[in-house]
Amino acid sequence: MTRKILIDIIKLRTAMIEDSKMVLPEAYFYPSINNNGLKTIRELAAFRFTCRKCEDAPCINVCPADALEKDENGVVVRYTNLCVSCKSCVTICPFGTMMTDFFKHHRNKDLLYDLNDEKEMEEFIMACPEGTATFTYEDESPDKNIYSLNEKVLIKDCLYITEKQ
Repeated sequence: MTRKILIDIIKLRTAMIEDSKMVLPEAYFYPSINNNGLKTIRELAAFRFTCRKCEDAPCINVCPADALEKDENGVVVRYTNLCVSCKSCVTICPFGTMMTDFFKHHRNKDLLYDLNDEKEMEEFIMACPEGTATFTYEDESPDKNIYSLNEKVLIKDCLYITEKQ
């Protein structure tokens, strides 16, 4: 069995609400669902699992740099090489999926961990708020709200399900 990281986005959101000044550690892992530029695990998880996948997505329509689009599965993709960090998408998202911290963590190398590296995996878990990231040998389990982001990262979140899905 492969050891994986389980990131509990539900607990992470709660920790962020309780401490609004909290600076969260971030992680990346490639190959990943989206590999255009550096995408953090939380950004990938937010777009894939938390986003409501609006039919006529206001975040895409408002972007002055055309840095957002939907992929073949309806998941919003942010092209980091085009994004000018204006945060128009954050302001217009009616559901709060877009977070301002998506635009800053990739610049803070002290809080950015490579999950391909075993030592950095452990450091990432230790840097996360208690109980929000753990090691597991579990697999994806939708009945427990646990979903696979990639072969080494599981995300626990309550999905917004549309009729089309």
